Amino acid sequence: QPQLVESGGGLVQAGGSLRLSCAASGFTLDSYNIGWFRQTPGEEREGVSCTSRTRGGTKYVNSVKGRFSIFREDAKSTVYLQMDSLKPEDTGVYYCAAIKMPLIRSCTLSSHEYEYYGQGTQVTVSS
Repeated sequence: QPQLVESGGGLVQAGGSLRLSCAASGFTLDSYNIGWFRQTPGEEREGVSCTSRTRGGTKYVNSVKGRFSIFREDAKSTVYLQMDSLKPEDTGVYYCAAIKMPLIRSCTLSSHEYEYYGQGTQVTVSS
């Protein structure tokens, strides 16, 4: 059974940085598109960033462009989300997600496109 485990969340002051990790077990990442999503109570899950298999193309939601960076190390079965210049509005539970791509296709920020999700890691940014 494929599993994803997020780590690296925590409490940070505005302007600070965190690096989230998403470790895969039970499968290798090289054939998967990977996405990062976040959710706050009462809100829908929002796509933050994603990375495509093979060529590693990336996408970001407008609110994090220039501040967040996604990168993957397939040999370590891990995808990272580097978050800099954090703002209070970045607060939420962050989830990574995976979808197998038999053919190369650009990743998407739509949560409905993904098959596997981790349990999430809490990120809290204080003002």
